Amino acid sequence: MIIPSDHTITYQSTYRKKLLSSQLWTGLFAFLTAGLLYIISPTEKLEIATIICLLLWLCIGIVHWQYNKKYYRRLKLINSPFPEAWKRYLEEHSTYYQDLTEPEKEIFNTRVQFFLAEKKIEGIDTEIDDTIKLLVAASAIIPTFAFPFYDYRSIHEILIYPNSFDESFQTTRYEGHEQRITGMVGNRFMEHSMILSKPDLIAGFDGTANKNNVGIHEFVHLLDKEDGAVDGLPEIFLNHSYTSGWLQAVKQEIDSIQKGHSDINPYGLTNNAEFLAVVSEYFFDNPEKFHRKHPELYAFLSAMFHQKPD
Repeated sequence: MIIPSDHTITYQSTYRKKLLSSQLWTGLFAFLTAGLLYIISPTEKLEIATIICLLLWLCIGIVHWQYNKKYYRRLKLINSPFPEAWKRYLEEHSTYYQDLTEPEKEIFNTRVQFFLAEKKIEGIDTEIDDTIKLLVAASAIIPTFAFPFYDYRSIHEILIYPNSFDESFQTTRYEGHEQRITGMVGNRFMEHSMILSKPDLIAGFDGTANKNNVGIHEFVHLLDKEDGAVDGLPEIFLNHSYTSGWLQAVKQEIDSIQKGHSDINPYGLTNNAEFLAVVSEYFFDNPEKFHRKHPELYAFLSAMFHQKPD
């Protein structure tokens, strides 16, 4: 991983440059538009031209704010303190966070604040607190940590369910009814949503090295979906030169799972997309063991996510 040595300076300089550029273009456009309006306006109608100019500048200012409000908000958040209680919770419950250096934790904390300020996290028939929101943000940041400006533009809301659910999003418990889904990236009418089971989200952050983390699982699906297809080939991260090798490694491991010679979750047999999500959980939550048992897959995921978490 290549992480900026001083994330505050990096974020501040980047966003300030973006805002300065936008402000200059906005000001130039407003000046030229006003000048043109005065040139073509008859002398006796200069007062009307002035009013039109003021209204035009107001509209231009509103457009500028709407287009750049993310950068204004993030510059403000950079200087906001990260709650000590959140940091303690991550230290106790996230093995990934525990292994970060202090500068890396500062970057992680800042990105948590960005995520929570820009994404809606809502409980459906269940109460959620800051801890749940923190775990959702951590799940999102872990697989993209080496890409400090990545912000999941395709997702607008994360819905937290009281437990697992079925294909109709029902959580009702009765004999013969299966609620086996613990997380889902939405499609069609829920295109910009994600659903997570609250107890399963919490279980993924139990402070121990394990192989299961539904939050990471679903955010990896979201990354996979960025190129338009959930197919186990996230083109935004996977260099084309790695594609054939990755698919071959997947095929070999699937064969091992089928023969009972692998400790990877058999759910990965469902398809290539589920295989990617399942091994990503293992890669981030128990990297030492994953590296030892699956060195080839570890190498591919390290290249894909630009991280070596062990």
